[in-house]
Amino acid sequence: MSSQSSQPLRSDMAGDPDMLDLVELYVNEMPERMANLQRLWREQELEELRRIAHQLKGASAGYGFAPVGDAAGKLERSLLDLGANSGESTNQTLRRAFEDLIHVCQRVSR
Repeated sequence: MSSQSSQPLRSDMAGDPDMLDLVELYVNEMPERMANLQRLWREQELEELRRIAHQLKGASAGYGFAPVGDAAGKLERSLLDLGANSGESTNQTLRRAFEDLIHVCQRVSR
């Protein structure tokens, strides 16, 4: 795993009262999203994993969690690269991207 922070990750929109409920919903749904990502990884459902990473990448910035979107984008790119390339380094990059996304998601907080 990369040397990322273990500090809670708070939304850039946490101070916006109009976004408070939406940010809270996003945070509350994160454990279920992580469980789904981990299940897809375990079952090697890579196309579905790529689809979920793409959705997470798009939605995260809208809730003020750009680091989640960045990590999801890296996983999505790694999964797309997997189709074009194969080999140990590609698999390691994919695993690292997946672990980094889970790590960032674990930090999501109110």
